[in-house]
Amino acid sequence: MKISRAFTFFLLITTVFITSCKKSNKDPVSLVRAYSPVDKELHDIIVYLDSMFFNAFNTKELDKLRSFLSDQLEFYHDLGGVTNYTQNLDAFTRSFASERKLRRELVRETLEVYPIKNYGAVETGIHRFYATEKGQLEKLSSEAKFVQVWQNKNGTWKITRIISYGHQEFLK
Repeated sequence: MKISRAFTFFLLITTVFITSCKKSNKDPVSLVRAYSPVDKELHDIIVYLDSMFFNAFNTKELDKLRSFLSDQLEFYHDLGGVTNYTQNLDAFTRSFASERKLRRELVRETLEVYPIKNYGAVETGIHRFYATEKGQLEKLSSEAKFVQVWQNKNGTWKITRIISYGHQEFLK
C-alpha cells in the first residue's frame, strides 16, 4: 500500500513537472512584435541623416561629418571607453589621414527609430565596418550594435550621444 501511494505521488509530481515544462502555445519569439515605425516621417529623416553621416565617414569628409555632431557629443564605446566631441574629431582626423580605409555599412533590417518627446529621436541598429589595407582587398573588420541619440534644435539635427557595444572583431 505504501509503495502504491509513493508511486502515485511520484507519477503526479512527474506529470505536473512535465506539463509545466511543455512548450507554451505562445512561443516567446512570436511574442516579440516586428518593428514598425511609430512615426514614418521621423524614421525616414533619421535614415537619411544616418546615411549622410556615414557617407561622410566613408568618404573621409571631416567637415561634413563634423556638421552632424553636437559639440556636446558623448561617445560610449564598450572597448574604447567614453570620449567627447574633441576627442572624436581628433580620432576621425587621424583615421582619415591613414592609408587604411574604413567603410561603415548599416545592417538595414536592424534599424529602428523612436521619437524622444521634446528632444528628437533615438536610432538603434547593427552596423559593420570593413577595412582596406594598402594593396589589399576589403575585409570585414567588426560588427557592433549601436544607439545614436539625435537632437532636433530648430530643424537642425545633431548627434548628441553614441553608444557602440557588443563588438565582434574579425581582424586582429
